[in-house]
Amino acid sequence: MTVIAGGVLAACKGKVPDTEAAASPQTPLPAKLGADSNLSGGTMPPPAQTALAAQQAAADQMDAMHEAGIKAFPAKTAGKGNQLLAPVMDGKTKVFNLTARPIKWENAPGMITNAWAYNDQVPGPMIRVKEGDRVRVVLKNELPESTSIHFHGLIVPNEQDGVPFITQKPVKPGATYTYEFTVSNSGSNMYHSHHNSTKQVGMGLLGAFIVEPKNPRAIERADIDHVMILNDSQGGYTLNGKGFPATEPIVAKRGQKVRIRFMNEGIMIHPMHLHGMPMTVISKDGWPQPAPWKCDTLNIAPGERWDVIVNCTELGTWAFHCHILPHAESEHGMFGMVTALIVQA
Repeated sequence: MTVIAGGVLAACKGKVPDTEAAASPQTPLPAKLGADSNLSGGTMPPPAQTALAAQQAAADQMDAMHEAGIKAFPAKTAGKGNQLLAPVMDGKTKVFNLTARPIKWENAPGMITNAWAYNDQVPGPMIRVKEGDRVRVVLKNELPESTSIHFHGLIVPNEQDGVPFITQKPVKPGATYTYEFTVSNSGSNMYHSHHNSTKQVGMGLLGAFIVEPKNPRAIERADIDHVMILNDSQGGYTLNGKGFPATEPIVAKRGQKVRIRFMNEGIMIHPMHLHGMPMTVISKDGWPQPAPWKCDTLNIAPGERWDVIVNCTELGTWAFHCHILPHAESEHGMFGMVTALIVQA
């Protein structure tokens, strides 16, 4: 304000401002601070308008980041995990060869991490057999430390359980170890390291081991069978080794049934939430539920496997994500454990 500015200038010169002059008609106080009352004689917006403009600019910046992530989905990255591994037949025995070694893994666009992987993919290759099959898994260790494989959820002979110093010696660097057993229980199971496992599983030594039943139930027959492995350690929050926008959507036609096999290989609980349609829960840890039940959010703890059926009745792209929100979204947009179910006509 003019009178205040004049007083400051006078004080800077060592003079005391004239109170009467300050209040005289020649230097009237403005009725209010507005567009025509700044010091330069120009115009200035009211403070409220200035604050609103700043808020709108900040909102535009945040919205642009969110929109860019959505438009990039599904983003291309190097490498694809969870690929079906074809067995080599030795008579009636199905042989699966797994090599564990360090690799570089792109879990989101431009985000390269140091990973330890089976057959150069995170998650490791999917092993899929039938109930009653004879299986041999040959592990070659090209890691800088010892390792092993545990077949999580499978009923195997004790000596095939894969826990160093309990059921076997650790598999040293450069060594090869063979597991062999007959698969006696069906369902959604896993395999992973059981040696220095916080580090080794967290870095990617994990995979799905699916056993098809001899006599499938009617409710578990589906048009699409999708495995979704959750992890949350060294590679960040990932679905099948990738974080949004590099996650893979599930695409189905309206009227189709989708079976989703959730597997939590991480160290945190993840409540997975599907928008638009309910999930019908049919199995837990490979075992049928006594009665199927519906939900839209399913809590999946470390080590658990849950099988659900989604009847794709509603057209559109439906968000599908972990509902611990810091695992899925920030001020920069969606990331991590986010994908979509796309139902097409």
